[in-house]
Amino acid sequence: MNLTITGTTTAKLAYTVPQFCDGFCLSRTHFYDLLKKGRGPRTMKVGRRTLISAEAAADWCKRMEDETSAHVCTPPALVVV
Repeated sequence: MNLTITGTTTAKLAYTVPQFCDGFCLSRTHFYDLLKKGRGPRTMKVGRRTLISAEAAADWCKRMEDETSAHVCTPPALVVV
């Protein structure tokens, strides 16, 4: 999701909840469930809107990748009998 200003493309600084969910293929229900469990991205309120900064989205993505790779089963060593 990029913002184009007079022919110049710049990265978005923040995403709404629907934009974030669309970008990561999450349902809003799952997003709010992650927040409730303390596993969601950092959020900020701007007026009545909830936003996720691009930095918070990147940090969350990295954290999810790290958690996933930490739970991957490693093959057991060969047992010699």
